[in-house]
Amino acid sequence: MVHVVRRVDVARPLPAVVAYLADFAHAVEWDPGTRECLRIGEGPVHEGALWRNVSEFRGRSTTLTYRLDRMESDRLTFVGTNDTATSTDDLTFRERGGRTEITYEATIVFNGLAKLAGPFLRREFERLGDGVTHTLPEAVAAAIGA
Repeated sequence: MVHVVRRVDVARPLPAVVAYLADFAHAVEWDPGTRECLRIGEGPVHEGALWRNVSEFRGRSTTLTYRLDRMESDRLTFVGTNDTATSTDDLTFRERGGRTEITYEATIVFNGLAKLAGPFLRREFERLGDGVTHTLPEAVAAAIGA
């Protein structure tokens, strides 16, 4: 298992930030590893909504199906699965004087033989988490505007 926690602050109001991040298709804008993320289904984003996410990690492409497991006014939880891993992206939000503090927690649990690689991949996942501290606030600011 690999667990990464990062905190970022964006100069945008909490409801707008949560609304933007609730659509996981926007991960292509804020997640440095995501190459493609397409919604499966239509209509408003809701708990149970699904996305097909293609990420690149260490030069290899991997596809996970993500589900929005929790959608609250101050928390979003997405769980992605494939044969080799389960990835949980948990975002919590706190209003701070018109700004929003985001705590981003990513947990990856490897399945089968991939479990053996987990300890060796920790540094790479931490590097991706560091990237999110730059790309996430920039994407939110660009999408929401001043």
